[in-house]
Amino acid sequence: MRFVLNVIWLLLCGIWMAIGYAVAGVICCILIVTIPFGIASFRIAAYALWPFGRTVIRQPTAGFWSGLGNVIWLVVAGIWLAIGHVITGALMCLTIIGIPLGIASFKMVPISLLPLGRQIVDIDEVGLVR
Repeated sequence: MRFVLNVIWLLLCGIWMAIGYAVAGVICCILIVTIPFGIASFRIAAYALWPFGRTVIRQPTAGFWSGLGNVIWLVVAGIWLAIGHVITGALMCLTIIGIPLGIASFKMVPISLLPLGRQIVDIDEVGLVR
């Protein structure tokens, strides 16, 4: 079932959301100081392509600098990417088949707002069953 949802996701919105993250990542990498944000953006782009079967966990070792970086990210790119997820999620929820896809899009809003100090892992690795 995950595979089917991932394929539908990829065709309907995954490519566009991943392109948004990739553009943000390229811009962040061009501005040398923000390379860590670019790396995080590319990591989330891969998650946006194939989200079902993976989840986001918080890294307990993330400290002050991750928090400060998240504030900068929020202002620079996080708001726009989160708006993209909210709009995509709302459009997906217009159809019954799209409701799981819309919920997945809404679940990506927190990581699009505050990506630093988070890790994307397979659900099987953390022992979650869905």
